[in-house]
Amino acid sequence: MAERARERRHPLGEAPLFQKVFNTLALITVVGLLYLFATPSYRQGEPALAGRPAGDFAFEMNGKPARLSELRGKIVVVNFWATWCPPCIEELPSLKRLHARLQPLGGMVLGVSVDEDEGAYNRFLTEHSVSFPTYRDPSRTIARAYGTEKYPETYIIGRDGKLLRKIVGPQDWDREDLFVYFTDVASKK
Repeated sequence: MAERARERRHPLGEAPLFQKVFNTLALITVVGLLYLFATPSYRQGEPALAGRPAGDFAFEMNGKPARLSELRGKIVVVNFWATWCPPCIEELPSLKRLHARLQPLGGMVLGVSVDEDEGAYNRFLTEHSVSFPTYRDPSRTIARAYGTEKYPETYIIGRDGKLLRKIVGPQDWDREDLFVYFTDVASKK
């Protein structure tokens, strides 16, 4: 009778061993994915985009109409974000410091928010003292044109208006290796 109960509980015969192997493989897969997305090598961006012209778009800067193409000659870090995105909020302080560090090098950060709620967007800018230019794109037209699927997502554009890197996920923009990268990019006129 005990044997029949065991058969009912474990229809695959060695189910406990099978379950241990399955759980181990699942854990290895999860750890591998976390490693892939959390390691600095993922920060290197997508080289396939390098050298392509950055898609031009209209926005407002300091209350005036502007176009990305008008920023040629500058290094532009275009950051797609949203007020409801915890990783976006996480990287904001270092992104503000990056903007301050880039200005003397002839660069800037340009935030493109995908927020639909204008009030929430404006409150967020005020409450977090966002110091770099931002533009609200509630239709996500610009984000879609760039192929942005996750937030935050950042595109680094060289002085010539060509894409240098695409970076998915929040970054610590204070990292010295990233600043060395921007210094190197800035030295290439």
